[in-house]
Amino acid sequence: MSKKEIPYKIYLDESEMPKQWYNLRADMINKPAPLLNPATGKPVTLEELSGIFCEELAKQELDDKTPYIDIPDEILQFYKMYRPAPLVRAYHLERYLKTPAKIYYKFEGNNTSGSHKLNSAIAQAYYAKNQGLKGVTTETGAGQWGTALSMACAFLGLDCQVFMVKVSYEQKPFRREVMRTYGANVTPSPSEKTAVGRKIRAEFPDTNGSLGCAISEAVEAATTQEGYRYVLGSVLAQVMIHQSVIGLESKIALDKYGEKPDIIIGCAGGGSNLGGLIAPFMGEKLRGEADYRFIAVEPKSCPSFTRGTYAYDFCDTGAICPLAKMYTLGSSFMPAPNHAGGLRYHGMSSVLSQLYDDKLMEAVSVSQTDVFAAAEEFAKVEGILPAPESSHAIRVAIDEAIKCRETGEEKTILFGLTGTGYFDMYAYEKFNDGKMENYTLTDEEIAASMNMTVEKVREIMKLAQEPVSLETPIGEEEDSH
Repeated sequence: MSKKEIPYKIYLDESEMPKQWYNLRADMINKPAPLLNPATGKPVTLEELSGIFCEELAKQELDDKTPYIDIPDEILQFYKMYRPAPLVRAYHLERYLKTPAKIYYKFEGNNTSGSHKLNSAIAQAYYAKNQGLKGVTTETGAGQWGTALSMACAFLGLDCQVFMVKVSYEQKPFRREVMRTYGANVTPSPSEKTAVGRKIRAEFPDTNGSLGCAISEAVEAATTQEGYRYVLGSVLAQVMIHQSVIGLESKIALDKYGEKPDIIIGCAGGGSNLGGLIAPFMGEKLRGEADYRFIAVEPKSCPSFTRGTYAYDFCDTGAICPLAKMYTLGSSFMPAPNHAGGLRYHGMSSVLSQLYDDKLMEAVSVSQTDVFAAAEEFAKVEGILPAPESSHAIRVAIDEAIKCRETGEEKTILFGLTGTGYFDMYAYEKFNDGKMENYTLTDEEIAASMNMTVEKVREIMKLAQEPVSLETPIGEEEDSH
């Protein structure tokens, strides 16, 4: 190991910024299962996917062979406004925990959106602009993605329409107003603006919304307006590609000081930040060049990895998007209204789901009061108020560091601090007032959601011209680790 003293913050020069994104799928032996067109039951084609996404993004979504993709110069220039992002050695946290472990975190909150989401937002907006489109539509949960996309669209002169999960729209008015400040049109979802929104409201009249609902509305809005396409802030392979800058920068910074992480931890909702953080490290593991322990952290109220089924399912509640093979709680799943973070999605990235099923990574679920306790500990000693999503990773990083204290092992821990929590004070207020409740899904609730989803998938597949035999039919239980 290098004997150079490791600074509190490791900054890269602009010249050290990655010039290419890394496509992890190129090194995967078992590739993620293809997206299926619900109208045919067959893998989606570029032409079909280009009706929803920008053509270049559709190409990236289907490309599982090209390892490196050049980052357009216009995007690189935008990145330079807030990148390279610092890699921080958490000296204060280490002393507070009295642990022999070294703790690092990659901080992605140094931009107005307050999160890593801007890395993909500017890329997707750039390709939309390059294609000559008028605008884009999207969904947002906690609001970080919607904020990032509204910033990117304002920069490039694109119209931005955001369907925001109703409970977040009501609980996070300041995040909503940042979007509007950047010119975005923000609608609480489910809404009366779309046919699928009206249908969901009729079926679930008291719903607080979900990412699956908002996705359905955003896709309908994109496909019914000329000159618009849909963009997504997580889950998709294309987003993992753009977010690889997180892991690439982290690895460059660690290599400068001869450091190698033993454990890499990220929060997991749809998979964008986790996939981006682990990408180059997982690539080394897949190529047999190094070994790492990867831990995905999810909330007990939305545990798609730890309690979901690995199967083909719709990416949205309205069942108008392609089917993806992923760990899922069922596309009919509605998260608990007291869920405080943005990790509300019913499924997980197909890329990460395949890696998890191949036992190349672990997953744990945590209670939200434990998450906020860790968030406040971290804020007091490291000086950053973390987003609730990031705090899931903080919780497990602290737990792993305490294990090192108990065993005397000198492990190196890296986790992703995806953003700040300054727009999440409603949740912090609940925690500080002792009114935050933990919610753990019952087996019955998961079964009910999956049963509704099974019927939905079967109904759609019956309509397919030549239905395929699903490799893992939804509803057929597998080992969920």
